[in-house]
Amino acid sequence: MQPIRQGDVILLPVQQVEGQKIPHLTLVEGEVTGHKHRITEGKAELSDKDGTLYLRVISDSALLAHEEHKAISIPQGHWMVKIQREYEPEGWRYVAD
Repeated sequence: MQPIRQGDVILLPVQQVEGQKIPHLTLVEGEVTGHKHRITEGKAELSDKDGTLYLRVISDSALLAHEEHKAISIPQGHWMVKIQREYEPEGWRYVAD
């Protein structure tokens, strides 16, 4: 499986990871707009292990939605949730959405 990007969020495929389950499916809340990257369709679980979020898509796919981006289908599997970074002359910074 290939990484999946939506705005400032990138999902990286990983092997199964166990962590503390989180009772919602909001992957990231936008720092600038307050909009959320969240799973709106399909069966999925979000967990935290050592400060890193992991998404487990249980159904064949799940829909990742955001108010300013096209919704995308995430296939079944285990995904590490990260915020993309970009380089500026001052150094690396996280992409703000």
